[in-house]
Amino acid sequence: MTVNQTQDARPSVDLNHYSYRVVWSPEDGEYVATALEWGPSLSWLDEDPTAALAGLRDLIRESIEDLLEDGKPVPAPLADRDYSGRLLLRMPKPLHRDLALHAAEENVSLNSLAVRLLAEKEARHDRPHQDATAS
Repeated sequence: MTVNQTQDARPSVDLNHYSYRVVWSPEDGEYVATALEWGPSLSWLDEDPTAALAGLRDLIRESIEDLLEDGKPVPAPLADRDYSGRLLLRMPKPLHRDLALHAAEENVSLNSLAVRLLAEKEARHDRPHQDATAS
């Protein structure tokens, strides 16, 4: 059975849609390839970054086949997931109070303030090198 052929017509998983990362590991002295959807425990080490990614893709292919054979769920690629746009947060009461005051000071809803703060933080996360070189 291959990744694209399942016994019970479950949709196949496109290996190209996973969120791969290949980084140098000083501890291991090699490149380590991971996929966000599979967590840090599933990884592949190699001296060559391309080979590290290829090894991880083969490992994920085998893991998918094993999971399907055992009737277990296969992690869906983040790129293929549907997002509702809703997020329920739990936070400490003092933080909730501070954010509500901040929103009131800006004359916006708490939701609008939270969305803006999260978007600003994510924008900084997407360009860390630009922030570091701007100083």
